[in-house]
Amino acid sequence: MSPTIRSLVIPVSDLDAAKAVYTALLGAPHTDQPYYVGYNVDGFEVGLAPGDVAGGPVAYADVEDLDATRATLLAAGVTERSAPRQVAPEARVCVLADADGNPIGLRGR
Repeated sequence: MSPTIRSLVIPVSDLDAAKAVYTALLGAPHTDQPYYVGYNVDGFEVGLAPGDVAGGPVAYADVEDLDATRATLLAAGVTERSAPRQVAPEARVCVLADADGNPIGLRGR
């Protein structure tokens, strides 16, 4: 299975202010929690999350085996920005960075 990019998470410093802007643009969110506000845009997930805005938005590639993909990318020279963590019952995420510091998000099991 090829990785598919299906989501973009945007770190924000003020979740309420960002929610007002993105709700005006994308409509009502399907998830509205203090840790995450999510919008479905024709099957593509756009999420807002409080966090370090210096890292910029992260596109997440859905992968079948997060650990194997992560190991392959680490061997290829990426660095780890955030270790794998559980975000839903059947989903974990991590963020890596290429040599230029660009984020590479992985979402899988």
